[in-house]
Amino acid sequence: MKHVSVIVAEDVIMGAIGNIYHLFQTTNQLLIERNQRPLFDIDLVGISNEVVVNNGMFTVCPEKSIYDVKRTDLVIIPPLKIDSETLVKNKDFLPWIKAQHEHGSWIASLCSGVFLLAETGLLDNKWCSTHWKITNRFRTAYPKVNVTDQKVITEYNGVFTSGGANSYWNLLLYLVRKLTNNGIAIQASKYFEVDIDRDNQGIYSVFEGNRYHNDASIHKVQDYIEHHYSQSLTLRGLAEISGLGFRTFQRRFREATQHTAISYMQKIRVESAKKILERENLPIADVMFEVGYTDLEAFRRIFKRETGVAPMQYRKKYQFFEGH
Repeated sequence: MKHVSVIVAEDVIMGAIGNIYHLFQTTNQLLIERNQRPLFDIDLVGISNEVVVNNGMFTVCPEKSIYDVKRTDLVIIPPLKIDSETLVKNKDFLPWIKAQHEHGSWIASLCSGVFLLAETGLLDNKWCSTHWKITNRFRTAYPKVNVTDQKVITEYNGVFTSGGANSYWNLLLYLVRKLTNNGIAIQASKYFEVDIDRDNQGIYSVFEGNRYHNDASIHKVQDYIEHHYSQSLTLRGLAEISGLGFRTFQRRFREATQHTAISYMQKIRVESAKKILERENLPIADVMFEVGYTDLEAFRRIFKRETGVAPMQYRKKYQFFEGH
């Protein structure tokens, strides 16, 4: 048997706990239907006997205390409501998570659960994923961790993270595949109607330039880019607007926003192009000009790199109704 320990933390997103439990129970049933033994023994683990969630609407009762779980195969950290108190309230989980990893357990965080995982130090100098909405907060809180808002799954040395919201289904199915086989994972994906092959969440993300910093010169440049992205912008020109020397500007811009100025401009332009594609039927070339590009091939390449799909595919996904 593979022991799966699902952490019931304070401020946990309750729906995710039910989905995790349901997936592994269903996988056991799929194995039985193939005349195989069930593989997963799933437990909800916590520090207290009960955790009140959703402002007192529900109570989740862990089946085991973490102090009674000396060894497990897989630790899953569900999404959490992230505020200033959440991580403090859950600090007692940290040594247990680290100890489990040291003993060879896999550790998987889902969506915003990555904040609790980052507190352990297991993500230092590693790549992780999370919800695009909280990547800027995460970068500011954990400068030693590299975070992507595009990948659905990251994996390193038995540590796994997922992208935002329902992207955690893809990580759960990925874990099922690694622990069973591809056939069972495919069956599970069909049962839950999840696109098992999704590896990029860029099509869902909305770029929000990092404002979690106190560099007034860089805020000024960010404001300028966000209001003049359709114009021809140069690094030299942006450095002049900042009032900083060229190299100092480049360094401070990256330190403040976690992006180069060129990357920031590209992301702002692609975000604007996405909005146009969602609401208008302009030719792709016209969209390109609207957001400051003059080379159609370059625009398509950058757009696909940021979203995972071509501009026309993006339009088809989001323009449901004529005149929308």
